[in-house]
Order: sequence, then structure tokens, then C-alpha cells
Amino acid sequence: MPKHLQNELEKLKKKLLSLSAIVEGTLDKSIRSLVDRSEKLAIEVIKYDDTIDAIEVEVEEDCLKIMALHQPVAIDLRFLVAVLKINSDLERIADISVNIAERSLYLCRENPIKMPFDFEEMTAKTRSMLKRALDSLIQQDPEIAHQVCADDDEVDSMNRQIYNLFYEEIRKSPHLVEALSHCLSVSRHLERIADYATNIAEVVIYMVEGSIVRHRPEHY
Repeated sequence: MPKHLQNELEKLKKKLLSLSAIVEGTLDKSIRSLVDRSEKLAIEVIKYDDTIDAIEVEVEEDCLKIMALHQPVAIDLRFLVAVLKINSDLERIADISVNIAERSLYLCRENPIKMPFDFEEMTAKTRSMLKRALDSLIQQDPEIAHQVCADDDEVDSMNRQIYNLFYEEIRKSPHLVEALSHCLSVSRHLERIADYATNIAEVVIYMVEGSIVRHRPEHY
């Protein structure tokens, strides 16, 4: 590999890892804003979204520039394709974190309600999936990535259980429908983040092993 190309790829990797850390922190703040009823944290997440968008655009432009100038092949080309996909998924996770923060902001400004469901387990599982997906990227470890893919069904199951509890609670307390709807949205957002974590893990598998496992759950 030409030294100049190697240097450019290393810079790109560092920039992507920096974005990964920022997005992971944003998700953590959005969840804490909900649990702690913290308007301050929710507003921080919302305000930082433009910065993440700018970094995402910068990473994409760097990828396209390297492809145009160096015309990489084989593993280097796979790496760049992987970066483009992961970069996009990270930006979407950040957008979803903003959505959670907006739900949190609404709930912070209303009278506290008793949650009919506990988000703790689902939140922990989703955050674990995202952290391990990013770890698999840093370590280029497909084994960790395969584990992340296998965990997605568990989060989907939790989301379905929360939906069932939500409808039961609505029948009991129809006057709380708006607040409960915001709570339910958080569940849906967590499920989507788990999907994006799975996407990242699938891209890592492609980058390291050269195989596309999307739509092939039997290979997890």
C-alpha cells in the first residue's frame, strides 16, 4: 500500500472512531435525560446534532476524495465502503438520540407519571449492542460483530412486550395517552438504534471477512 494512502486511511479511521465516541456519548446523555428528568441534558443533545451532522459530511467527503485520488482495491476499498455505511448509521443513531431527548424534554415539563414499563433492561441491552458493535470496529473483530447481530432479536422481543403493556395501560388510564405515547416512542427509538448497531456489526463482518451476512441470520 502506498504510504500516502496508508496515512489517509489512518486519519479517516481516527475521525470515524472520534465520531463513534461522540455518538455513543450522545445516546448516553439522551437516556440519562429521560431517567433523571434533566432538561439540561436533553437540550445539550439537541443542540449538538448540527455538529455531528457536520462531522458526518466531512467523513463522507474524505472517503470520496480518497477513492477518487487513489483508486483503492481489495481490502482498502472494502474499508472505505464500510466507513461510508458506518458513518451514515452513526449519524442516524445521533438523530434518534435527539428524538429521545425531545421526548424526554416533553416529559420533563409535564407532571411525573408512573411508567407502566421499565426501560432499564432494554436500554442496557441496546447500549451494549452499540458499544460492542463499535468495539468490533476498533478491534476489527468479526466474532464480537456476530454476537451483536444475534442479540437484535432480543431487543425486538422487548419492544413488542412494551407495546403490549402500553395498550393495557392506555385502556386503564386514557387521560395519560399523550405522555404514554412519548414513552412508547422511546421504546421504538431504542429498537431502531439496536437495528443500526446490527448494521454496523454486519459492515464490520464484511470489512474483515469479505462476506455479506445481511438477510442471512442463520449465519450469526
